[in-house]
Amino acid sequence: MTTTSDPGRWTVATAPGAVPVAGHALQLRKGPLAFLAGLPAHGDLVQVRIGPSRGFVVCHPDLVHQVLLNDRVFDKGGFFWDKVRLGVGNGLATCPYRDHRRQRRLLQPAFSRNRLRGYAPAMTEQINTLTGRWRDGEVIDVIAQMNTLTSHTTSRTLFIADCVAPAAAAVVEALPDFLHGIYRQMMMPALLNRLPTPANRRFDRARTRLRTSVTDAVHAYRQDGDQHEDLLSVLLAARDQDGSPLTDSEIYDQVISLLIGGTETTATTLAWALHLLATHPHIQQRLHAETSTLLGHRPATWDDLPRLELTGHVITETLRLYPAGWLFTRITSTDTELAGQPLPAGTTLICSPYLIQRRADTFPDPERFDPDRWRAGHAPHPPRQASIPFGAGARKCIGDTFAMTLAPLALATIIARWRVEPATDAPVRPSVTATLQPESLRLRLHQRTRT
Repeated sequence: MTTTSDPGRWTVATAPGAVPVAGHALQLRKGPLAFLAGLPAHGDLVQVRIGPSRGFVVCHPDLVHQVLLNDRVFDKGGFFWDKVRLGVGNGLATCPYRDHRRQRRLLQPAFSRNRLRGYAPAMTEQINTLTGRWRDGEVIDVIAQMNTLTSHTTSRTLFIADCVAPAAAAVVEALPDFLHGIYRQMMMPALLNRLPTPANRRFDRARTRLRTSVTDAVHAYRQDGDQHEDLLSVLLAARDQDGSPLTDSEIYDQVISLLIGGTETTATTLAWALHLLATHPHIQQRLHAETSTLLGHRPATWDDLPRLELTGHVITETLRLYPAGWLFTRITSTDTELAGQPLPAGTTLICSPYLIQRRADTFPDPERFDPDRWRAGHAPHPPRQASIPFGAGARKCIGDTFAMTLAPLALATIIARWRVEPATDAPVRPSVTATLQPESLRLRLHQRTRT
């Protein structure tokens, strides 16, 4: 048995309210965020039942970090990742421990600082194009607009050459139905996922179109023979320790992982950031001052990022309150223990950044939107392990730096040119799907006058 913690520090409990047969499934289905947020009051490690299965919700930041830092024992798996893997393949985001080190080593060069600097002009171009179509007084569907921005930007950084433009366009068109289908695959029983329903057929068509488009792009690049400054070129150039390249299937799995990681999650973060600024006009005014001084009305670029201090803090605080990846699971690969609780091999652990990042003992007034929490010298400064929107350890999201480049560039450019305000008085609630999106978010745009 592997010992991972001092049992004297922790409390282990069972969540109240389980019902026969279903266990806590109804509570998780009806109000998962409220259910999870209430669990730390019962213990640091809390057992829940979902039908006949049981798992443990990890409620304390220190325990979550023990799980994340020991990815060999606490492997990627459980009901969440097992379903996702069926839809997206065995890419970096979903693969188990036995495959992860190799995949991470092969993909890491695609996210070096020099590569990110190279992607930034495409990001700025796409942001400028989208916001250039907006009009004074217009009401925008924020989720749709941000998904358009991130899907085009991610596609552009994946496939930059003109020879793959048709394939890139097809990827952008197929992606929404594919992402919606992935969530349905996660939530529905396996039998229902195999039925020829309209939703399942849309998902199958989108998945087929994605695979065809990525395969066409790979073949076009191989025939072209040139090196392009994009992610697909990095994947094609990657070599294993024995000199062998990635197979076409492996390249497809990685492209799909990067598309998912670079689109809906970043779009969700930007949508929440704009909502929070619209409902906190005093912070929006401060951000206007920062962007006016630095940018005027021009789009933000790579060189501006170090000086967009408040912009970065707004993104970080948005990720604290509304982490796109609000829930993930791990599965024990061997008999172990956590918080003094014996965990046989195959035990599912449930971790929620949403839960961890709203603990009042870590974040004073945790429901308040306060970007200044992250300012240098602010006291108390949040401990590092208290905020995990991208995970931690060896399995930390490889695209975190990509997201933290695109999101500030987009937010700064938008706020430099526009003031946003709610279009209605209706409350904006989280929609709990694969990501934590706003249920419905429409904002009115007011063009800022040039000074």
